Amino acid sequence: MRITGTFLDEITHDIPSQNWGPEEWAADFDVMRQIGIDTVILIRSGYREQAVFNSWSLRQHRPMLPVRRNLGLLFLDLAQQNGMKLLWGIYDPGDWAQNPRQALAINRDFMHEVNDQFGQHPAFGGWYLTFELSRNNPEQVELTVAAGDLAKSLTPALPTLISPYIAGTKAPPGVKPITREQHEQEWRAIFGQIRSCIDIVAFQDGHVDFLDAPDYLMTNLRLAREAGLTCWSNVETFDRDMPIKFPPIDWRKLEFKIDAAREAGVDKLITFEFSHFLSPNSAYPAARTLFRRYCERFGLDVKTPTCCGREH
Repeated sequence: MRITGTFLDEITHDIPSQNWGPEEWAADFDVMRQIGIDTVILIRSGYREQAVFNSWSLRQHRPMLPVRRNLGLLFLDLAQQNGMKLLWGIYDPGDWAQNPRQALAINRDFMHEVNDQFGQHPAFGGWYLTFELSRNNPEQVELTVAAGDLAKSLTPALPTLISPYIAGTKAPPGVKPITREQHEQEWRAIFGQIRSCIDIVAFQDGHVDFLDAPDYLMTNLRLAREAGLTCWSNVETFDRDMPIKFPPIDWRKLEFKIDAAREAGVDKLITFEFSHFLSPNSAYPAARTLFRRYCERFGLDVKTPTCCGREH
């Protein structure tokens, strides 16, 4: 079971930009296609004052930086050229957890604009709701439901995806870890509320200890199937155990997580995120060697010119 989907982290939050243009992105999409990636997920199309295209709706709500190149259209075109579908990540105001009503108000306008501009593109394959749920917080769950309902009203035939994180031992600072029993109880309740507007759930796999991951994978899969949702696994290709944010993961850890997800029986593996942490074109040298180990494991022979004209 190989990774067949990846997030696109162009509007970066806590990972350095690689400053890629169309040539670099085209080279990376070509590699993605060769290793079997068929789904790309724009993790966010806007974050605070940045966006992937000049959005009139966002400018109605806050000052925005100018956009010199329409990256939303570039990604859709590259996805189409490489036989992929793109799930469109919505706008993250940066404080959605504290101000869910404001986040919804902005995205009501923004998602209509996105659908008007890009919804008819052949590669437009659905929506990614960028709000990362973890606990059964009523306001946050209601925000997800409202955004999911809006996505369904705009494109009824297309799927909606969320990628929650587990409040485990490696949860973000300020998040109190909970037990596996609490996690199961809360997510059974959450799925009961979101099942009408969310089609796919892909839990991030990096917030629990490695040896606990298999049990969480099986629990999440069982809960998702009880609710009638498709269950993917977001196999993180960066390492949360290092004292810096964030290096490419050790191959042995990645191999363990891929095997655990396969054995649990999830429907698909996606990753955060190929271009920074697993690509031969990455700015991180360790990502290039991680790519070699990955190709060795799955018998992949990828020899393609990079954006700089070299071959790997």
